[in-house]
Amino acid sequence: MNHTRSLSLLLSATVFFAACKKEEAAPAAAPTAEPAAAAPEAAAEGLKSSPAPEGAKVSFAELKDGATVSSPLLVKFAVEGIALAPAGAVEPASGHHHLVIDAELPPADAPIPANANYVHFGKAQTEATIELTPGTHTLQLVYGNGLHVPFNPSLASDKITVTVK
Repeated sequence: MNHTRSLSLLLSATVFFAACKKEEAAPAAAPTAEPAAAAPEAAAEGLKSSPAPEGAKVSFAELKDGATVSSPLLVKFAVEGIALAPAGAVEPASGHHHLVIDAELPPADAPIPANANYVHFGKAQTEATIELTPGTHTLQLVYGNGLHVPFNPSLASDKITVTVK
């Protein structure tokens, strides 16, 4: 019995440290904007998408697809037809921006992750300065409700590609 318990503990520790090691990998981008508190992914059950107002749109205000830029980069967000509200404010037809860097849009039925690839602007910010490594990067905005869950249908900008010199 003692041998089985030791083996179980060793296996658990190995899995834990392997998971931590994966998260330590340096991301392609290191945003300098202040991310919001991590989304409650473990408590996703019961969190639902909010209906998106008809005609609402999210986009980049000045940044264009194919642009060559320098880092740090000032990124400005635009939104139409829906109110800006900070994280935690669960009001109809309101939410805040999330910047997706070098990743795909998150699932529509769960909170948007909070990490280097999914940056939250839970104070209802409309711009941010981000650090990007030299090379090609993709950027996309997705609007989430007060609980960081994407709207339905999704309010996402076009995905753009920028080259950092």
